[in-house]
Amino acid sequence: MSMIPVEPCTLALFGALGDLALRKLFPALYQLDRAGLLHEDTQLLALAREGGDPATHLSTIDSHLRRYLPAPELDEAVMQRFQGRLRYLSMEFLPPDAYPQLAEAVGKGRQLIAYFATPASVYGGICANLAAVGLAENTRVVLEKPIGHDLASSRAVNDAVAAYFPETQVYRIDHYLGKETVQNLIALRFANSLFETQWNQNHITHVEITVAEKVGIEGRWGYFDKAGQLRDMIQNHLLQLLCLIAMDPPGDLSADAIRDEKVKVLKALEPMTAEQLSRHVVRGQYVAGTSDGKPVPGYLEEENSNAQSDTETFVALRADIRNWRWAGVPFYLRTGKRMAQKLSQIVIHFKEPPHYIFAPEQRQLIGNKLIIRLQPDESISLQVMTKDQGLDKGMQLRSGPLQLNFSTTYKSARIPDAYERLLLEVMRGNQNLFVRKDEIEHAWQWCDQLIDGWKKLGDPPKPYVAGTWGPMSSIALITRDGRAWYGDL
Repeated sequence: MSMIPVEPCTLALFGALGDLALRKLFPALYQLDRAGLLHEDTQLLALAREGGDPATHLSTIDSHLRRYLPAPELDEAVMQRFQGRLRYLSMEFLPPDAYPQLAEAVGKGRQLIAYFATPASVYGGICANLAAVGLAENTRVVLEKPIGHDLASSRAVNDAVAAYFPETQVYRIDHYLGKETVQNLIALRFANSLFETQWNQNHITHVEITVAEKVGIEGRWGYFDKAGQLRDMIQNHLLQLLCLIAMDPPGDLSADAIRDEKVKVLKALEPMTAEQLSRHVVRGQYVAGTSDGKPVPGYLEEENSNAQSDTETFVALRADIRNWRWAGVPFYLRTGKRMAQKLSQIVIHFKEPPHYIFAPEQRQLIGNKLIIRLQPDESISLQVMTKDQGLDKGMQLRSGPLQLNFSTTYKSARIPDAYERLLLEVMRGNQNLFVRKDEIEHAWQWCDQLIDGWKKLGDPPKPYVAGTWGPMSSIALITRDGRAWYGDL
């Protein structure tokens, strides 16, 4: 990150005592302060419903900071400076009578960033109240996902925000877009002719996107059961990754140029018939198993669960893009909870050479793969074929990586958390890492057809044992096409 500090602003964090704020947002703001990227006059307002002594709530924020920050990065001088920026205000978010005190705390003419770490159902009400006290003109609003649960509800939320804030002032967060490796997708593709000239159906056979979680519901059963894995992960994170992989080169690096190309990809996603749905999409729900050698309950046995729930905790699907670049190249998407390991990666499979001259039994090794790892260790690896070493090996082949591992290659550089980058870009007024309204709508439109198709088919999700890679039918989904998920053990 550049060491040039941003202009002064006031960042008002709605929902400041929630898990997201305490675990991610305050540590990210601290790191920006520590890196010298906050203007000395930048102020932070922590807004929450809890009343009582403000010092108590500021102490809660301080204790969580000390819990979540790595010990070597905890600097008492920075902490003291950070605490000096912070003020706590107790307020309800929907009644308008609380907002004059907020306007007074912000001050006239000052740049305000209003971060909504709240349910989307209150976004419109907060925006109306901000506008009523004159806090609309010089304000950027940051919206956390999920924005709605389908196309109609997402439009309702976005329209409620748009009644007071134009699109140029709205920043919709998808934290995956702030990851260093995701940002590198743009540089990797468009700054290297080695890849961009090969980035099409003439040279690529298929693409995999996997976002696997080892954890279960973690006490969020009430929220998750209404959403499910498709709404919670596919509609935003995985489709955003798909867009960045599949989009054509933008005219420049401006926000709208990049987002225009992503929208073209979403528009080109092939709709699914009922027959294609049963063949190309797998829903799963985990049952009791083991994780890290310890027994874990099934989804229907989690705390506060409903034993009749048919909500999916796993989705695997094949998506096809109807355009010249990607005709005939399937994109296999897979995401689930209670899987074998925590893993987020993209695998680009390149075609084999047209003429094979090596030992027949080694033919299955042939095929370069570009592996982009988002977590747990951010890295980019190109699997290439080389001759095995040794006088007795003949022309034996082996597959090995040309690898860029961020943590080892850039030893002196700390990899910033995604929220650090996203918060900094909001302060800079740069929207290219944020999701535009029409992106949200096209993603929902494609996902809604899957949800409607499931309802019509009436098939329950397939069971899979916690600690595995999902239902067996998800393996059949890709093996039917003569392929296999990369790296499954």
